[in-house]
Amino acid sequence: MAAAGRLLVRSPDGGVRAFAPAYSAPLGLEPYIALSSGLRVGGAGCRFAPHALYALRLAGGDGITEIAPSGGRVRRFAALPGHGLENGIAFDQTGRFGHRLLVTATVSGRTTVFAIDCRGHVAVLTRSAPRVEGGVAVAPASFGRFGGDLIAPDELSGRLYAIAPNGSVRQFAASPTPHGQDVGVESEGFLPRRFGAALVADRLTRRNRHPGDDLILRLSRSALRAGGARSGDLLVVDEGGAATIAVSCGAPACHVHRIANGPPDAHIEGHVVFTQP
Repeated sequence: MAAAGRLLVRSPDGGVRAFAPAYSAPLGLEPYIALSSGLRVGGAGCRFAPHALYALRLAGGDGITEIAPSGGRVRRFAALPGHGLENGIAFDQTGRFGHRLLVTATVSGRTTVFAIDCRGHVAVLTRSAPRVEGGVAVAPASFGRFGGDLIAPDELSGRLYAIAPNGSVRQFAASPTPHGQDVGVESEGFLPRRFGAALVADRLTRRNRHPGDDLILRLSRSALRAGGARSGDLLVVDEGGAATIAVSCGAPACHVHRIANGPPDAHIEGHVVFTQP
């Protein structure tokens, strides 16, 4: 977990301990993190270090920081060309992006999508995607015609976009929940075949309409299934109030199901992640 510019590890029994004391990030920003896929990158002759953590570097030069799994060694992994706010990070585990690390950065309402291989080499996929930010995710192959695409939300409009490896962008759904700055769709995760619960961070954000509670929120597998969510669906949580939808995509169309409401004060950030069964 990323909290107050530091990293923490939460154990299955609920205990929390410090991790990687050499790592720090500026307070008040959103240095999203992604756990390594450990997969080999085609054409690069290497693989991402298993269990390593990769974080958006929001100070000291745009780029990505790598945190080793043992000992928490911290190093600059990649630098990003150009300017913009880094606001999304996810690993491609499906393979359409060559198992690279994907990063989004937005400036003046347009988003650049970067693909980074295991040697830190950076390629620009597009500089003209719509404004997106949040806990982006790569869709599994089962997600209809958008399988393998990078899925990214826009909190201002409530739209959900699919970004293909060639940089083309398609809107495939819109959330029926409220949208706007610090309100709309923010955090994403695809429901795995087997899991125990979905977790998301409720960030303490003072002087905000949704001030947050500094908690981790939980939705059980049984609650998700009762709401109509199924394995392979996209789970999306609003930043303000944690309203939650599930999106299923088949060959002809995508369907949106409203699953749950969170605490009204909740302020959601980061990815949706899943516990073991």
